[in-house]
Amino acid sequence: MRLSIIVPAFNEEQLILDCLNSIQESVSANSKPGFTHEIIVVDNNSTDKTAQLATQAGAIVVFEPINQIGRARNSGAAVATGDWLLFVDADSLLNINMVADILQLIESRKYVGCGSVMHMPNLPWWGNAAMQLWTVLSITFRWASGALVVCRTDAFRDVGGFNQELFAADEIDLSQLLKKWGRKHGLKFTILTRYPLITSPRKVQLYTGREIAMQFFSVLFSPRKALQNKKKLPIWYDGRR
Repeated sequence: MRLSIIVPAFNEEQLILDCLNSIQESVSANSKPGFTHEIIVVDNNSTDKTAQLATQAGAIVVFEPINQIGRARNSGAAVATGDWLLFVDADSLLNINMVADILQLIESRKYVGCGSVMHMPNLPWWGNAAMQLWTVLSITFRWASGALVVCRTDAFRDVGGFNQELFAADEIDLSQLLKKWGRKHGLKFTILTRYPLITSPRKVQLYTGREIAMQFFSVLFSPRKALQNKKKLPIWYDGRR
């Protein structure tokens, strides 16, 4: 089995090496005969040293000129050679036990893919409340967070990958498509809960509660217009780091 690990990255020079180190450590600790992997970093038109650092770390670097998270993920998947794809955000950290659970899930041959619950350290009370709400929704509806999506390569390509008409929430759209594909093939899609993905709380640190609330209500009251327009999603696309 070959696993392609895809890391979309836009101006991530501060965090990319921590992410790549966590990947290498987690994969190496779970090494076994017949298991190989590749790490693909998609430089999504960065203006910093993201691509240079990723190359120095031994990753395959792909350039995607259009700033869009789904497009970046698809560009990485287009060059992937693995049987399975693992998408992880550049501000997140894999861990050994999580990867062990992912490999066990793959080897069971019962699943089309999975996501994971997340842990964001040092959140304010309202951030913790929002994360708890998302965790309940994610587990209940089996919606993967964009920070981590794992799936069979053939299923990903059959459903068309991430929807490039969406500038956010494309991971929920993909989760729905993978569940439908899985049902046709007698396979399940699940959310892993034992070992949460650690991901950066920087949005809470970089944006005020008012800015985050305005973004939330913009999507809530007009989801189609907001999710299909990058200008209406500043928390994802204004480049603040």
